Amino acid sequence: RKDTAGTDVYKFEGGIKEYVAFLNKGQEVLFDDPIYVESTYNGIDVEVALQYTNGYKTTLMTFANNIHTYEGGMHEAGFKTALTRVVNDYAHKSKILKDKDDNLSGEDIREGMTAIVSVKHPSPQFEGQTKTKLGNSDARTAVDKAFSETFSRFLMENPSVGRKIVEKGQLAERARTAAKRAREVTRKKSGLEIANLPGKLADNTSNDPSISELFIVEGNSAGGSAKQGRSRLTQAILPIRGKILNVEKASMDRILANQEIRSLFTALGTGFGADFDVSKARYHKLIIMTDADVDG
Repeated sequence: RKDTAGTDVYKFEGGIKEYVAFLNKGQEVLFDDPIYVESTYNGIDVEVALQYTNGYKTTLMTFANNIHTYEGGMHEAGFKTALTRVVNDYAHKSKILKDKDDNLSGEDIREGMTAIVSVKHPSPQFEGQTKTKLGNSDARTAVDKAFSETFSRFLMENPSVGRKIVEKGQLAERARTAAKRAREVTRKKSGLEIANLPGKLADNTSNDPSISELFIVEGNSAGGSAKQGRSRLTQAILPIRGKILNVEKASMDRILANQEIRSLFTALGTGFGADFDVSKARYHKLIIMTDADVDG
């Protein structure tokens, strides 16, 4: 048969900086030119290149003496520590974060980041199952010191880039907090904690979802009338107070901060978002009863 074997060669004249740009090709980046840091500390050469995108994926590749350290190691730990510290220090000094604000977590700061860390060590020690983890503790110190000094100076000299990085981390923090609230709502036990429902749920007595109905009514006055005329075996009443939040354009943190919406999530029992499971519905029929006005 015809020989179809071939060789692909990847060469980046601009080194890891050009490699980062290649990895982000086709994505929307927060700033055009990747940040590049090159320094030497105690005989260890350190190179770092990073760039942020508007996405949520974090890509972090590390190399030691040109060997791809898939399992990370001390140089990766040093980079993560320095990045978190420097960004938080800059955020507070530039007043993007107030004195009362907590620091951003490393995970939030790294969201949307593409970075490559490369070190040249005179005596590298590789660990792990496949020997792709750098074990030299001095590599951690070298990357931390070399990167933090240069990166701190870069942020002070490029405040627009610094602000974008901090604001990206703030967005990640808000999304993470909203997701945590969602998990708290969806992971409640099937046995409903009525005390936590300010909507004053009047539950039905049957545990069979197929015959259970939930009437969502507007206000306590309507709820009182509905309770008097219901069948206790199959019909539950949940009064909702006030004009409920329009969730179509609301952020996740605003949605989950709304007590009435959280009451609905908990009453229905199906979960929310990625954890939604219709098979866990406590009622197979929902009836919405509202007034014929703007609030309704």
